[in-house]
Amino acid sequence: MSSPAATAGGRGKSKASKSTSRSQKAGLQFPVGRIARFLKAGKYAERVGAGAPVYLAAVLEYLAAEVLELAGNAARDNKKNRIVPRHIQLAVRNDEELSKLLGTVTIAAGGVLPNIHTILLPKKTGKGGKDIGGSISQEF
Repeated sequence: MSSPAATAGGRGKSKASKSTSRSQKAGLQFPVGRIARFLKAGKYAERVGAGAPVYLAAVLEYLAAEVLELAGNAARDNKKNRIVPRHIQLAVRNDEELSKLLGTVTIAAGGVLPNIHTILLPKKTGKGGKDIGGSISQEF
């Protein structure tokens, strides 16, 4: 006669199988259980539905992946292997939607976008090819 664990009412695998996390079930890397705990502890609402932490984890994971991809591209453009805050700043400020989302955010050690106003650039002269105010401004 077979053991009781093997004939568990004909309902799939036995109880001894390894439990799968909610992140694995949703196919996410971000921790669904931890986000659920934070939502409950934060007292944002009296009750938290089962789908809320899964959805929030998916959104956060997407945003993180988007920023990391753009920052990785910025790092590669600067011939660097490591993403630093400067690369994140360049990635966010050059992307229209992320710049709008993080418009009021200050990224520490991020710097600013390289930008020189056209009025401040030296003017080109038609003849001679010299620009006005180049080396002349230092002569007396």
